[in-house]
Amino acid sequence: MYTVMDSPVGDLRIVERDGAISAIEFSPFRDHDGRPRGARQDDHPLLVEAVTQLRAYFARELKEFDLPLAPDGSAFQTAVWDQLQKIAYGDTASYGEIAHRLGRSNAASRAVGLANGSNPIPIVIPCHRVIGANGTLTGYAGGLERKQALLELEQDALF
Repeated sequence: MYTVMDSPVGDLRIVERDGAISAIEFSPFRDHDGRPRGARQDDHPLLVEAVTQLRAYFARELKEFDLPLAPDGSAFQTAVWDQLQKIAYGDTASYGEIAHRLGRSNAASRAVGLANGSNPIPIVIPCHRVIGANGTLTGYAGGLERKQALLELEQDALF
């Protein structure tokens, strides 16, 4: 099941499956991609809690999410997504840094980038905090404007 909320980065569709958040999708939504979503249920307790926490994040009142997550991916993708959750609010890391944290060389940076781009639960699993080695913003599944907005939101909240 899912719900939709408005946010400073556009509408977000939050998907719950088997008692965990399985996806957060940016609008425009792709309904015919084969991903199971179920029916809309705005009053489901986990979805209500996810919306509450996301609203607090956007209001700069929440820096760490506490939600059960179930991203669907390969073992490598899951390892990358676990590392993303260790990047603190307001901090960034490069693709190479994530590769090194996984015990890999810089050659794995591209694979880290692909896993980062496949993250099904953006914002909560903070793939927006991964930047290029030279500090530039690189690709983001939600678009670079959203990535920049999320990074600015976190930086502004620190000062």
